Amino acid sequence: MPNRLKDETSPYLRQHAENPVDWYPWGEEAWEESARSGRPVLLSIGYAACHWCHVMAHESFEDPETAAQMNRDFVNIKVDREERPDLDLIYQTAHQILARRGGGWPLTVFLTSRKVPFAAGTYFPRTSRFGLPGFTEVLGRIRGFYDEHRSELESPENRQVVDILESLTPRRRGESSLSLAPVQSFLAHLRQVFDRDFGGFGGAPKFPHSQGLSFLLDSSEASDREMAFLTLRKMARGGLFDQIGGGFARYSVDDRWEIPHFEKMLYDNGPLLGLYARAHAMTGDPFFREVAERTALWAQREMRSQEGMYFSSLDADSEGEEGRFYRWSRTEVEESLSGRERQAALACLGFDRPPNFEGHHWHAVLAKTPEEWAREEGLSPFEASEALRGARETLFRRRSSRVRPGLDDKMLTSWNALWARGLLEAGRHLGREDWRQEGREILRAIRRHMWHEGRLLAVRAGGKSRLGAYLDDYAFLLEALLEELSSEFSEETLDFALSVARALQELFEDPEEGGFFFTARDHESLPVRTKPGHDQSLPSGNGSAARGLLRLGSLLGESRFLESASRTLELFSGIYGERPEGFDTLLSALSLWNAGAPVAILWGPESEIWQRQIDLKAPWVWTVRAREGMGVREKSPPPAGATRGTLCGSFGCLLPVDNDLAQFFKGVSEHAPK
Repeated sequence: MPNRLKDETSPYLRQHAENPVDWYPWGEEAWEESARSGRPVLLSIGYAACHWCHVMAHESFEDPETAAQMNRDFVNIKVDREERPDLDLIYQTAHQILARRGGGWPLTVFLTSRKVPFAAGTYFPRTSRFGLPGFTEVLGRIRGFYDEHRSELESPENRQVVDILESLTPRRRGESSLSLAPVQSFLAHLRQVFDRDFGGFGGAPKFPHSQGLSFLLDSSEASDREMAFLTLRKMARGGLFDQIGGGFARYSVDDRWEIPHFEKMLYDNGPLLGLYARAHAMTGDPFFREVAERTALWAQREMRSQEGMYFSSLDADSEGEEGRFYRWSRTEVEESLSGRERQAALACLGFDRPPNFEGHHWHAVLAKTPEEWAREEGLSPFEASEALRGARETLFRRRSSRVRPGLDDKMLTSWNALWARGLLEAGRHLGREDWRQEGREILRAIRRHMWHEGRLLAVRAGGKSRLGAYLDDYAFLLEALLEELSSEFSEETLDFALSVARALQELFEDPEEGGFFFTARDHESLPVRTKPGHDQSLPSGNGSAARGLLRLGSLLGESRFLESASRTLELFSGIYGERPEGFDTLLSALSLWNAGAPVAILWGPESEIWQRQIDLKAPWVWTVRAREGMGVREKSPPPAGATRGTLCGSFGCLLPVDNDLAQFFKGVSEHAPK
């Protein structure tokens, strides 16, 4: 019989609607029941594409005996971390405090009726194995501990964990320096941990680390840029990239990028799309362009909704097994293909090598490029490329007949903003007007469905938009709108960006300490109001907000935006100054602030050529191609037929330069990060 999750719009929550567990969604009903019944709360946080969430659900939540114990001894709450990142942020940090190790998903937290955590873990097997206690054993111990210490745990004086959580909120440390020293330290760290054989940073598991790669591409050192290019090539030749259908998985379980954790997340693919397009613009390497095109095609084919926004993720599992949809047997490959296409698949996609997945299956990698294979076989590059293209298309058709991984069809404002920004940036670098238009359409859909009475909503599913938006939603959307302005200026887009920026300040900014809280000022009461600065699986909302406000402030000459960004950087400077690793987005904002947040306002027939050159040679400069009537600082168009550039920033505006890009770059060089 369905439980209380049956009417939820989250696909993850609906996955648990038929569990024998008496699940509650997060809400007052659950907390009132905990207080009334004297049962503590068992909070389980996960997401639809999570493999180990499925494992724990199958082992424990679908088991009648385990469910009966949960129902008897606890009030059970199930949360989708992607709908409620505020809860995940608080209780993942609480897990680190209580368990003294990093968290993950599924997250299992035991709470008092006042939402205060007193015990936490992640995945538990139903019975003891992997060196972990069995879940039923854990349940018994936790309930016994709660009964023994109920009065202390439920007391308002029980604040130890909450006090630690509050102490982690950054505070001003008097005078702060906003020098580039932390940026240089961060670059030195990236060089130190860089894997010179396979690219990326550190060992397995390996994540794409998009913001770190962006830092390397921004560097004036050619060796830094080569580190980024190597990583991008290795990732796209490995199994992290879906060689058959396109798109990137979340991370690699090995240091060679060969076998991924198979879930595909929209939020990874947006930044990666922009990076590959930018790498092509910098190098001219057609491989980078191909990867960008196949990534965009995957998302447009499999993730686009009829409403114009994009779905969230594809599951790692199908038919109860991780990676089953993506794996191959040699027999399948040979039966599906013939002639030169079979030869191309065997040689180029690694099917002529020993199995690389679970000992007896293959997961496709780009073992040889078509050019490498062509040289070996005496073929023309065109013949080899066409053979591999045909093999991929045939294998894609065969794979499409399999049971597909589950699609999480909710649509998130923040993730859609990242994807729209990736499309707009990639379209600018590769001259793909269709991508630019698609990016604009996503932003229109966000405004149509997610902007209500001057505020954003976070989630859309089942034709309904709901939940007040978080810092990330506002910050990522602001940056996407600024990218749209770079692509095509319009007063409508500028007005919307201004509305988003003002709401960001009004709802999230800390007027006393600086920086931005993760939740709005009128959000529901939680044990602590967090102010995160680290990048996690998503870029830092504080870093993104600072970067967006710097650029908007420079474009308009608005000191209030520049000051908000400056106060944010000052607030976190003591933390990233001591240990810059993990503060990638805030450090990129620091670099931008140090340069004066320059914006190049371009007019005239060659403005697009100027824009491309500035993008390549001065990536810290934001470019806007202007037109008459635009409400920004530089309002005077050049003489007829001339191309004009004006550099503005927190330093004011330099004199306009007409028809002389080299002269314009002299001004740009004076406002580089120093």
